[in-house]
Amino acid sequence: MALVTVNLRAVTSWVGIARLFAILLSCISFSLVASTRNFGPPYGTWCMFSWCFCFIVTVLIVLLELLELYPKLPLSWDDFTSAFSMLAALMIFTSSVVFPSAFITSPCSSSSCMRQAAATAMSCLCFLAYALEVGLTRAKPGDISSFLSTVPGLLKVFEAYVACLIFSLLDSYGSQPGLQWCVAVYSICFIVTLLIIIFTIGRCLSYMPCPLEKVLVAYNALAMVMYLTAIVIWPFYSFNNKSRPSSCGANCSWNKHLGVTFLTIFNFLAYLVDLVYSTKMVFIRTPS
Repeated sequence: MALVTVNLRAVTSWVGIARLFAILLSCISFSLVASTRNFGPPYGTWCMFSWCFCFIVTVLIVLLELLELYPKLPLSWDDFTSAFSMLAALMIFTSSVVFPSAFITSPCSSSSCMRQAAATAMSCLCFLAYALEVGLTRAKPGDISSFLSTVPGLLKVFEAYVACLIFSLLDSYGSQPGLQWCVAVYSICFIVTLLIIIFTIGRCLSYMPCPLEKVLVAYNALAMVMYLTAIVIWPFYSFNNKSRPSSCGANCSWNKHLGVTFLTIFNFLAYLVDLVYSTKMVFIRTPS
């Protein structure tokens, strides 16, 4: 009969402690918001999903490492945990910004508002816990054994997440060929980046018949150029001879197009930094 091995280092190491704090803080966040019964769609639903999703997955990660069951999974565990910690940090950060903007009003004097403010504070601390985990698990310079823990790997998660935010803001683009091109740019880059993440976690990249590192450099360069065209084309077609409407609320198309513009710039910069780091990893070898 096989005995279950308990690895206490899963909860006593700095990474384990950061995960325990993330579990506690995310649990407090969604519990406080749930107690107010005021988390309607779309923003409240997204925030509750982010806190609950990160809580559940982090608990599973801690249990699998505590019981040393993760080696039995058919995936690259280090890549998976690195990608998840980066994704969780981004999701919790977004929730920490979106939730108070959508639900907390001034003056905040009611019991419900105080709980919402406390949930926001816990969410901010939860983001710091996940950011600490990202920093602790990030690969050292020259170490590429776990690709998604390197700077280019973490940037891949960032790029895919920003693309998801862009998709959430898209509404009217079908009548303009230029906007259609931009949506194609966002979609193509998102799909390729997501496949890179999935194949890395699934240990499938080693079966590729071409030098992966150089392919990634070429892809980053192509994605950067494509996003550069979107930086020019999207605002030109979105704001040319169009001023901001006087009654422009949270769901106003003008505001959404402005958000897409800024997110496009963020992803262009991410692909630029990704290209620099990837090129350095492939073509500049540090002496051992």
